[in-house]
Amino acid sequence: MGKFISEWKKSHGAGDLRSSHVGQQVVLMGWVDAVRPHGKAVFVDVRDRAGIAQVVFDEATSSSQAVEVAAALRQEYVVAVRGVVRPRAGKSNPNLLSGEVEVIVSEAELLNRSAPMPFAIADEVDASETTRLKYRFLDLRRPPLRKAMMMRARAAKIVRDHFDAEGFIEFETPILTKSTPEGARDYLVPSRVQQGSFYALPQSPQLFKQLLQVAGFERYYQICRCFRDEDLRADRQPEFTQIDVEMSFVEAEDVMEVCGRLVARLFMELRGVEVPAQIPCITYDEAMERYGVDNPDVRFGMELKDVTEWVVDSPFGAFQSAAKTGRVLGLKVDGGALMSRKELDELTEFVKNYGGKGVANLKRVAGEYSGGIAKFVDDGLRKALEEKLEMKDGDLALLVADPDKGVARTACGRLRGHLGHKLGLIRPNSFGYTWVTAFPMFERDAQSGRLVAMHHPFTSPRPEHLHLLESDPLAVRANAYDIVVNGQELGGGSIRIHSSEVQSKVFSALGIGEHEARIKFGFLLDALSFGAPPHGGLAFGFDRLVAVLAGTDSIRDVIAFPKTTRAACLMTDAPSAVDEAQLRELGIGLLGPRG
Repeated sequence: MGKFISEWKKSHGAGDLRSSHVGQQVVLMGWVDAVRPHGKAVFVDVRDRAGIAQVVFDEATSSSQAVEVAAALRQEYVVAVRGVVRPRAGKSNPNLLSGEVEVIVSEAELLNRSAPMPFAIADEVDASETTRLKYRFLDLRRPPLRKAMMMRARAAKIVRDHFDAEGFIEFETPILTKSTPEGARDYLVPSRVQQGSFYALPQSPQLFKQLLQVAGFERYYQICRCFRDEDLRADRQPEFTQIDVEMSFVEAEDVMEVCGRLVARLFMELRGVEVPAQIPCITYDEAMERYGVDNPDVRFGMELKDVTEWVVDSPFGAFQSAAKTGRVLGLKVDGGALMSRKELDELTEFVKNYGGKGVANLKRVAGEYSGGIAKFVDDGLRKALEEKLEMKDGDLALLVADPDKGVARTACGRLRGHLGHKLGLIRPNSFGYTWVTAFPMFERDAQSGRLVAMHHPFTSPRPEHLHLLESDPLAVRANAYDIVVNGQELGGGSIRIHSSEVQSKVFSALGIGEHEARIKFGFLLDALSFGAPPHGGLAFGFDRLVAVLAGTDSIRDVIAFPKTTRAACLMTDAPSAVDEAQLRELGIGLLGPRG
């Protein structure tokens, strides 16, 4: 190996070769992507992180040792070749960046062999995700994942360059910290030194970044790891990455401008897409009224229409019941009268995932209505369909009703998003951006009935709502803002509370007494009493941001070693049982069976 290292040095990336390299001697090192014997020549595609290059072993020009290497090569063997770049003898390959040239091999070394692969290293594979996660180190060789990881690295550099240019200071905050309520379960780490006590892995650096503002650094950021023990799905992982930002002496608009410029730079440099100089802004109430969700996909229309007042006296019992306390919401599908009964039944099943009880449908053909509830079309509903939904012949109305207006909005809003994809209403490779502001400060927990913070308990109320904290807390709007792209919440933030008096009132509204507040947040309350500046910030979900930029639906595709939806790593078999001696050292005994 020592001799090899001294005599061989990789000179170029395989995918970096171009016509300008013709006549140059190069050394390539990488994996065998394909082998194609052709008479006395062997054509081999060599792949590395830069891409693929075609190399040619020829008995007339290659050493006898190189010819022997060529005969032994199989897919995913590791090889080194030395040779001269020439124009391709045959037609160029437009699918390869190096497709106009090839390397005529003079010398070669077989660096390593490979066992048979569990799946092909290709753009598309038929292997299950379970298999691909078990062999993630092989899955990462595939071009789509390699490109996603390269994009992630470029995105991180852009983030650092952007905030450095904006005068921010990068910090690292603790990973082992104190357990505090932030909306999800903490991952706990037992202390060996102080048995019976636990650290928590941070759900976010929220408290620390506020303390850095009290410390006077004014502009902070970091790309940080966060941990939440919550139910998982495609856009959640137990450990994830945030771009965390905090600023002093600012208002919401200042934070939104700095972060909006970052979004614009990322999309331009990584996708060549121009983001509007002023990203549109809507309130939470407007988002819920028009789209049914607080993370609306604004790339297409089909907005929700509230027809509740039109169906108060409807002969259809479900509408009449919902109109008393909830909502009856409608969507119009242009040309949707052609949808089949099976397709409509599938929509009913879809809304049940979001608490909806079903979807009523009506088709308009030749001025008349047909479909599931046609016999219940009275003057009120007819007027709603024609004036509110503006139905025309060939259109379809979908109506969602529920005595709980929140359920009606969510079910109808999710149905809208589903239809946008199903019906092809979203232009390919398009992007829609919006800020959502003025979120409710509190919401009521369905199980306990207690008020909980919609974002977190350190979010500042809007100044004009301060007087409502004690008398009508559910009417208080927060000085909070989310940035949404393509229906994905990519980041959320707020102006923080910098007054200990206001923080105490918020804790009181949440049912957190003075004693409990001191135990959980004493250090923050102390900090606020020592001249805390007005401050605010935002946290981007870095994994989600890269996933949107890369055009994938799952953040697992942009994380090198992700977990499954059961928070397991199939490659390392984590989590796993630990030795009894380790538990004794920590002073821990298990109540249930091991493993």
